Amino acid sequence: MRILVVGASGATGRRVVKLLLERGHHVVAIVRPGARLPLERSHPRLTVEYADLLALSGPQLIGCVQSCDAVVSCLGHTPSLRGVFGQPRRLVTTATTRLCEAIRRSGSRRHIRFILMNSAGTLDTGARETHSFMERCLAGALRLLLPPYRDNVMAAACLRNDASKTGARIQWAVVRPDNLTDAETAGGYTVHASPVRSAFFGPGRVSRANVADFICTLVCDTQTWRQWQGKMPVVYDR
Repeated sequence: MRILVVGASGATGRRVVKLLLERGHHVVAIVRPGARLPLERSHPRLTVEYADLLALSGPQLIGCVQSCDAVVSCLGHTPSLRGVFGQPRRLVTTATTRLCEAIRRSGSRRHIRFILMNSAGTLDTGARETHSFMERCLAGALRLLLPPYRDNVMAAACLRNDASKTGARIQWAVVRPDNLTDAETAGGYTVHASPVRSAFFGPGRVSRANVADFICTLVCDTQTWRQWQGKMPVVYDR
């Protein structure tokens, strides 16, 4: 398979790239200028495009997705004052919308898998998930005060809506990790259709290595994809 990975230089994205290459796939990674990928000069199946994703033209984005079987977005806001409150505040939403449009306009006759890494704090409205009263209060405050939270919620909604458009040719899944950690070794993990813990009060934990492993399994394994296509699975360390 040929997979486009955006947010490839991030803490989770680079793990996704490494695992996809280990599993024999070709990876096209869009990396912001100034960032680097450890394998970029040594791996024959890795193509790195240095660019600001939001600054790419429509035709350039179409060229990126045209020959790909899947798109993986590990985009997120940098955990700094500027990254959280600075521009672009709708990084993930805008990128998701533009990538969906590029897929639609690419003229591809096959379905392309789109996997979006998000957050356990985002509700799956299609599954009629709800928050408790206290969670609704906190979520409302976060939507007003914390741009990355609002961005994640909007991005998941945009992917669902864009994929349903006539001619979009997009199959999607939204991966919702809870409380990411930087453990380097992928241990056991569990995947659930909805959160089994409150993402706001007593969240669980999951290593980036485990999230990357699950994302790559979604890309590569047909049975796993059929199980979670059109859903928003939540991942926890076992």
